[in-house]
Amino acid sequence: MESSSTTRRQATRQKLYEAAVTLIAEKGFSATTVDEIAERAGVAKGTVYYNFKSKTELFEELLRHGVGLLTASLRSAAEETAKHGGTRVEALDAMIRAGLAFIDRYPAFTQLYVAELWRTNRAWQATLLVVRQEAVAVVENVLREGVGNGELSEEIDIPLTAAALVGMVLVAALDWKAFQPERSMDDVHSALSLLLHGRVSGH
Repeated sequence: MESSSTTRRQATRQKLYEAAVTLIAEKGFSATTVDEIAERAGVAKGTVYYNFKSKTELFEELLRHGVGLLTASLRSAAEETAKHGGTRVEALDAMIRAGLAFIDRYPAFTQLYVAELWRTNRAWQATLLVVRQEAVAVVENVLREGVGNGELSEEIDIPLTAAALVGMVLVAALDWKAFQPERSMDDVHSALSLLLHGRVSGH
């Protein structure tokens, strides 16, 4: 069982992640100071340095933590579908919904993550590549199983298709939150589901 000090430390880190992600989404990484993160989190500046060596380390851990949550929710959606005897395509559909639910809950983190993916000169680039691959690998596994059992075509490029599906959900959800917030999650999920099932052409 976790000790109360471990639980307390996790709660503090969670507060710091939430403060950092909203500030960095608002102002950018360089313009955000440790003082501001501490103030937004309602903790002393020393608490930030007790938990993280630097602002860069805090941000790196924030990326790891956030993408870890996304990966876990994708994996859980796939496992739940399998448990109920669903197909691999149904698992992919459930993962799209899980991705949308994650982004609905953590829009600032998602915005930050997508923006950081395309920057190449960052200290946390290596961490970002690792955590991105963890999320994409969950989708790759389901695609591989679908090809293996004949549900999906053997011609599909698994790494590229997995990356495209994750990218589609991330970008479509950000577009939804920014430009079409009046639409429901069910509505957005239905639209993406049609793409997954290849029914956009109407054939």
